[in-house]
Amino acid sequence: MSDRKVWIDGAFVPWDEATVHVLSHSMQRGSLVFDYMGVHATPRGPALFRLDDHILRFENSLQTVGLQSPWGRGLLERACRETVALNPDATALKICAYLPSIEVDVVPMDPRIEVLIAAYDVQRDLVETKAEPVRRPATCRLKLDRQRKRIDAHLPPQAKAAANYLGVMMSKRAARADGYDEIATLDEHGRLAEGPTTNLFLVDAAGRLLTPGIDEILAGVTRDSILTLARDEGVEVLECPLEAQAIFDAHEVFLSGTSAGVWPVRSVDGEPVVGGAPGPVTERVGARLAAVVAGEDPDYLHWLHYTEDPSETRQVS
Repeated sequence: MSDRKVWIDGAFVPWDEATVHVLSHSMQRGSLVFDYMGVHATPRGPALFRLDDHILRFENSLQTVGLQSPWGRGLLERACRETVALNPDATALKICAYLPSIEVDVVPMDPRIEVLIAAYDVQRDLVETKAEPVRRPATCRLKLDRQRKRIDAHLPPQAKAAANYLGVMMSKRAARADGYDEIATLDEHGRLAEGPTTNLFLVDAAGRLLTPGIDEILAGVTRDSILTLARDEGVEVLECPLEAQAIFDAHEVFLSGTSAGVWPVRSVDGEPVVGGAPGPVTERVGARLAAVVAGEDPDYLHWLHYTEDPSETRQVS
């Protein structure tokens, strides 16, 4: 039993009561839409990183899938802050929109959408509950997935929807069985794309930071933060199509994401990255991002969204 509280459509319920029927549309058809953001300890208390940008992406994902949240953006931001305040020591927050009704057709007859917000500690509440938890190593052994190219005919990668993650789950499971920590996918043209829940960065021989353009990947909030901070650090940044060979020619490779932060890659398909892991650019950008999320960078305090006092309200209306 967990003492966590979960926000569902305006009210907080106990963690173990945050349920949906197993025959619901989102369970059976993959129509759930979500977003995921970090909660960081700062001198002013816990803060959500770029909450407004995550909620905007959440709304864009809903629009892409053809769903509409019954709650306004401002209320959702407030509910996220309150959820963190009610769940001490949370390190992550997930917001989900789903169709809870039991349906037989692909197109649901009941268009009602529920929104759920959960704040928790990834290690304590999720990882340590598993019999054999998989822990992220300090540096990554990356596998390039050449067999399952992303095809965007139905659902573009910009939508954070449950259905978008089945293919990469299959690929990542196979890669782990072969001794890898993570995979990098290719787009439908055979160019570098992203990881299952991460964006991909390369550093070339000239010290330039390269990353695939936004048209073929998820618009990662951490990705955008890294591009901004790298430019602040005087690093030249290029967003452009990248052929698969570029990852083997790179002097540095790293992944980025809410959970991963800046994750240095030490090898790709078993071949060591030329500059080792982490390389100098990876270290600089990673250190800057760590300072920002800890509330130690005065230039980016506006990226931190602090919680409200949970004693002010227990229910959102």
